[in-house]
Amino acid sequence: MDYKPVGVHKNVRGVRRTLPEAGYWRQFQAPVLVKEHGMVTSLEFSPVQPHDLLVTASMRLQVYDSRTSQLKRSVTRFAAQARSGSYRSDGKLVVAGDDKGLVQVFDGSSRAILRTFRGHTDPVRVARFLPNKVHVLSGSDDKTVRVWDIPSQAAVNEFGEHTDYVRSGCVFGGNPSLVATGSYDHTVRIWDLRANECVTRVEVEDPVEAVLALPGGSVLAAAAGPNVHLVDLLMGGRRLTTMGNHEKTVTSLCLDSAGGRLVAGSLDHHIKIYDVQSFKMMYSAAYPAPVLSVALSADDTRLAVGMTSGVFSLRRRAATAKEQAGSAAARQPHFGSRAYYQRGASHRGADDDLRIEQRRKRSLADYDHFLRKFEHSRALDAVLSNNRTGLTVVSLLQELLHRDALASALAGRDELSLDTVVRFLVKFIDNPRYTDVLVKVADTVLDIYGDLIYQSGRLADLVMRLRAKVRLELRVQQDLTMLLGSMDMLMAACRVSHAQAAAPATDDAAAAAAAAALDGQ
Repeated sequence: MDYKPVGVHKNVRGVRRTLPEAGYWRQFQAPVLVKEHGMVTSLEFSPVQPHDLLVTASMRLQVYDSRTSQLKRSVTRFAAQARSGSYRSDGKLVVAGDDKGLVQVFDGSSRAILRTFRGHTDPVRVARFLPNKVHVLSGSDDKTVRVWDIPSQAAVNEFGEHTDYVRSGCVFGGNPSLVATGSYDHTVRIWDLRANECVTRVEVEDPVEAVLALPGGSVLAAAAGPNVHLVDLLMGGRRLTTMGNHEKTVTSLCLDSAGGRLVAGSLDHHIKIYDVQSFKMMYSAAYPAPVLSVALSADDTRLAVGMTSGVFSLRRRAATAKEQAGSAAARQPHFGSRAYYQRGASHRGADDDLRIEQRRKRSLADYDHFLRKFEHSRALDAVLSNNRTGLTVVSLLQELLHRDALASALAGRDELSLDTVVRFLVKFIDNPRYTDVLVKVADTVLDIYGDLIYQSGRLADLVMRLRAKVRLELRVQQDLTMLLGSMDMLMAACRVSHAQAAAPATDDAAAAAAAAALDGQ
């Protein structure tokens, strides 16, 4: 029969106070911090693999490898501050505006300028590709919104109903004929490109910094001041809820790949993640500077945050087993092919393959080796001499009690080895998790060495310390018992006073009923 090692009884943990989802967001590793040439005003991941990160800062666009955080390409062909760099849905083209009022389309690989749209007279703060891939949306501080045709370089739509700077805009993936813009005039407007008019107008209390269409296209998120508003467009822009967990202005919004989590970045140095179904905040993270931009990759494994300090943070999360299995299955060679038979020793096999695992011999702790040989005294010496935790030592003592071997383990000790045992008792006897076991150990020590302890000055001092600690604990328990009795007396007095206060009302009601009966007679 195999020896069963001593089980270390773990302490019961307290109630979990964090949401389960917080564990998911904590899986994003420690950030890689990259310093840019200016404030990081916009971040966006490529929608296609390998999900490179497009960073807009100062007078340039920078493309970083999201896996290595290394710079891959840099677009510096701007004469003023670059704004709102954004990918097309196929990842082949990039669009950006600048503070001179230009909107430019670049080749994503060669960095060549393919198109330049002129028409805005003030800085362009919004630049987005429409889902049809041939039109570009732009919004400017000149209070106008324009839609440009890439082949002809002409503006096919122009809207001038905003009365202040246009600082945000988004497109609707399910409806290429609708776009939304947010302005410092405290409004969000939905534009119909076919009718060339505003079809919905939503008023909010603060200047609008960011807008984002949620999956389905019927709900729009708008960041205005420290709040994030969710509005139902099918109900004419009726506000569903307002999420106000930030202390300062919310500057940026983004969604995860499933569209169920909304990420908001703010000037209060925090990003917060919301559940768009329950409207509850699920997680919060702090950053060293005010946040200007946030972005999540399409596979939800990378989180980027841009700050006013000119630094952006890139966190990576390891893919789950399910995600890895899905990607690995797509790369498996076909059965019978040359690649199938050259997979090598590093191939791990499929989930349904039969595995024959070698049985590994379980290593034992030093005190387990002694217990296995019934050398109880040496087992106790081993667990006390190797800086084991208190929980491990108490677990061994409990095992000795179960074996009825505690007395034999403690007997026959000299002054030095007994000193170690008594010091452990002095240190832990008032710990409520260990008291039951250590009281029995202390009784056994005193029974065996009661007449010999006071012959050693060092042991006598330790026993006196142990006695003082036990007396202090007994005094604390006595005080707590008295406090509990006092509380019981107060509670009883309160119940009596409540009963007496209710009694007159009952007597008055009975008297009134009797008087009414007499009057009736």
